[in-house]
Amino acid sequence: MDSPQPMHQASILPSAPDFSLGHKRALVTGASRGIGVAAASSLCEYGADVNLVARSLDETEVVADALRKRGGRARAAKLDVTDLANLPHALQAIVGDGEPFDILVNNAGTNRPAPFVDVTVDDFDAVMGLNVRSAFFVAQFVAAELIRTRRTGSIINMSSQMGHVGAPMRTVYCSSKHAIQGLTKAMAVELGHHGIRVNAICPTFIETPMTRDFLASDGFRQDVLSRIKLGRVATLEDVTGAVLYSRVMHRPW
Repeated sequence: MDSPQPMHQASILPSAPDFSLGHKRALVTGASRGIGVAAASSLCEYGADVNLVARSLDETEVVADALRKRGGRARAAKLDVTDLANLPHALQAIVGDGEPFDILVNNAGTNRPAPFVDVTVDDFDAVMGLNVRSAFFVAQFVAAELIRTRRTGSIINMSSQMGHVGAPMRTVYCSSKHAIQGLTKAMAVELGHHGIRVNAICPTFIETPMTRDFLASDGFRQDVLSRIKLGRVATLEDVTGAVLYSRVMHRPW
């Protein structure tokens, strides 16, 4: 009887994920600072052609220029995502004659901490308008273009730990991020059969321009650290891996 042939070792080992983003187009909103800059930098480093948009063109162009000097493909554009009347036209102008965006990092957001009983209509509308309303319609544009051209894609909604918990002084912000969690789940169910992945990233407190003033308070910082088992505030680098994990996947059929 012939002896059984040894199994080729390579055949039993899973292949490592390919995080290369060459030939992929990415759109990052709120890309002039903080998490937006980190997401754009990470995508650019792995080969994506990154479009950075924010209301401040000067700041965004500084970031895009730094990415280009590092060898990346990046361009900046001014975009107010809260201007819904002009949003489709403005996004189409950024797309130009190129392919649709393969990747969206839906990052633009804001916060106006205040006691619940002191929240004004203006506060509510500003936070919900940017964090939810604008995010919804930016994602709608990107998804519609991917479906129209039968392309796979990845939509990454930047949520927060506040999308899972409650906190004082943050009733509107928590409401907005809980809404993003629900939006992400519903989008993922509806868009999955089109080959479009939808994920939410939920960072805890990170040293960014939006949180810097709060974290500068010793009392606030210690309260934050007391809830984080690692004993440190998160960094922007802690988020970029999750952005890459949510990369575009090949169509499975």
